[in-house]
Amino acid sequence: MNTSVLKQWTSLDEEPPISEVEALRFLNSTEIQDKELQAVFYVILAYYRIKRHPQRDKIADQFIDEARTIQPDHKLVRELYESLQMMRAYTNLQHSPLTQWILHETDHSPAKGKKVQSIYSEVELIQEQWNQGLATKTLVDATNSRLKLYQEIYEHLTQLKVILTEAHDSIESRRTDIPVKEVNEGIRQLNYYQDELYGRLPKLLTADGMESPLDSFNQMIGLHDVKFYIKQYYHFLKYQQYRRNFGFSMVDDPGLHMIITGNPGTGKTTIARLLANIYYDLGILETKEVVEVNRSHLVGSYVGQSEENTMNYVKQAVGGVLFIDEAYSLKREGQTGNDYGQAVIDTLVSAMTSKEFGGKFAIILAGYPEEMRQFLWSNPGLRSRFPEQNHIQLPDYQMEELVQIAETIAIENDFFFTKEALRSLETLIDKERVDDSFGNARTIRNLVLKTIFQKGALESWENKQHWLDHMRIESEDLNFQQNVHRSGKSPLERLNNLIGLRNVKEEVRKLSSFVKVQQQRKESGYPIVPIQLHSVFSGNPGTGKTTVADIYADILKDRGLLKRGHVVVVSRSDLVAGYVGQTAIKTKKKIREALGGVLFIDEAYALYNSGRDDFGKEAIETIVDEMTKHNENLVVILAGYKREMNQLIESNPGLSSRFKKYLMFPDYSEDELLEMAIYQTNLYDYHLEEDAQRYLIEKFNNHQIRGNGRFVNNLINESIQYQSLRLMKSDNQAINNLTKSDVLQAWNSVRGENKDEDE
Repeated sequence: MNTSVLKQWTSLDEEPPISEVEALRFLNSTEIQDKELQAVFYVILAYYRIKRHPQRDKIADQFIDEARTIQPDHKLVRELYESLQMMRAYTNLQHSPLTQWILHETDHSPAKGKKVQSIYSEVELIQEQWNQGLATKTLVDATNSRLKLYQEIYEHLTQLKVILTEAHDSIESRRTDIPVKEVNEGIRQLNYYQDELYGRLPKLLTADGMESPLDSFNQMIGLHDVKFYIKQYYHFLKYQQYRRNFGFSMVDDPGLHMIITGNPGTGKTTIARLLANIYYDLGILETKEVVEVNRSHLVGSYVGQSEENTMNYVKQAVGGVLFIDEAYSLKREGQTGNDYGQAVIDTLVSAMTSKEFGGKFAIILAGYPEEMRQFLWSNPGLRSRFPEQNHIQLPDYQMEELVQIAETIAIENDFFFTKEALRSLETLIDKERVDDSFGNARTIRNLVLKTIFQKGALESWENKQHWLDHMRIESEDLNFQQNVHRSGKSPLERLNNLIGLRNVKEEVRKLSSFVKVQQQRKESGYPIVPIQLHSVFSGNPGTGKTTVADIYADILKDRGLLKRGHVVVVSRSDLVAGYVGQTAIKTKKKIREALGGVLFIDEAYALYNSGRDDFGKEAIETIVDEMTKHNENLVVILAGYKREMNQLIESNPGLSSRFKKYLMFPDYSEDELLEMAIYQTNLYDYHLEEDAQRYLIEKFNNHQIRGNGRFVNNLINESIQYQSLRLMKSDNQAINNLTKSDVLQAWNSVRGENKDEDE
């Protein structure tokens, strides 16, 4: 930070050169030796707190006291301290009944005496609330008109007390020379002083916070295109008002009714309230009130109730705005005769055009973009009342804007993020931004409040005495979403524990290392090599493709490349529909489920069929389009037999250009199959006897095993069942042992063989 610019800040009528958050971060990270600079930082913090809390703020007072301790004669320190004392003096005068009292010559003596006594008590109370140190301070700087006035008023109060004492004594002594004129003149002079005090206060203390609707909107974060449109709309409405004053009219006036679309948390309700303020500010509507309703308020459960509900809310909104959130829900797909949403729509259209209500209120419909588009196209009568120029689409916030929103929410709650915490926050936000359900500003508010809760609930804060400790949010305060691995093992540990698959393990480890190094290069500012994550897993059934896909997803999540790291397993039937147009919808639905994770398409070659009526081609094209659209937010794994998978990839140029990583899953060897059998047996605390193991090795050597690990799993499960049957026939046998006989019967059962192969 360039601190020299801080020393150039010389007046409270100007905004500080840095923000409150910047000042907090600097104080948190830097030990300031320069006393003048220290004082200025505390003045900046006090300035912003006073602005956020116009009423007296305890912490702002502490900051000012700290600044006065460090450098009491600094111009800004003196100005802020004296201005606050003057503001409190002004407030005391403003709220005092003193300036409303008048002493009349014609008043009887007892009445005069009571008035004089009351006036004296009030003057004494005001003077007691004056800052005695400032009131009696020797005025060194003759140009300090603010302090000079403050002392002048204090002196006036002192003189007024003398006059009141004299008046009281005269009344008590029944003298006729009561100084009525002097008392009244002294009170009138206080009115003058009150106005003079207010005029010398800095804007910081006199701002009433009543910004124009347009100014308030311009203070919002982001929404640049929307701000430009609202500014144009505001000036258009103003121009229309100007023309009407001349007697002009406009037959095709676009009116006040609006459509606001946007995803969750983009500010639809906020914009609706802003428009209500604009309409009121321009005198177009009588009130800035917004009546907020949704489907549940309007739609009734029997004939006639919906019309009645709707008209009741229209009447409430007369003079203001009727805001209908999620308006598309009024017209549901496949709506039956028992759903009265259409009755609400018809009633609204009627009210908008009726002589009684037309032009006397504005309707603002809000909802998600695609749903609102379909809703309006299905209701031509309603759509015609909302011209194209009266449609506002609110964009999703960008990362930089979301971080700004987070910082604003934090400082509103008297917290600030360190720079390291902001980086952690960005990571959390990125993980939340998976699909269209992301709540934008709403999600950010929840994240910030969750972080604050985490800090208060888990941190040992009792021994922290410095005020910064209770405002600072650090990276560890955002660790509430730490990854917890299944079985307490990391993905690479789970990979290493798999039996066999040496080449697959090597490929996955290589990819994991590559991803990690590329991330380190990115953090260091070096260019990175594009990371190809979409993969083809080729191999026979039971060779571990789905298991490795699950581990692969966890590795990518650990490396920060996937936000959720889940796996959605699908096959042709999950993607392909039976008639035109539905396959794309069905496929997109599954892809939406997989966003932030892995879409694992088992037996993917089944999508490829040279027949012209096959909808698998439509599914493939949809997958290719969605992969481009969602980029790094989706990883697709195609799995199946090697030859068929090669045919699939070659069938579509989009697939061949997007799948660069090929992992071949070989069949397991005889020893690996036995190892799997022993592992599966031990998993349930069973023991595979030696002769049973020799039997299995022989079988594995002499037979081609289809199903690999899946076959072994079925074989052991069958063996356990045959062992249970054997144990029921005789007593005193080892309950945990699987014998050759158990395995032999299981083999015959699983392989479908009817003869004894023991020989």
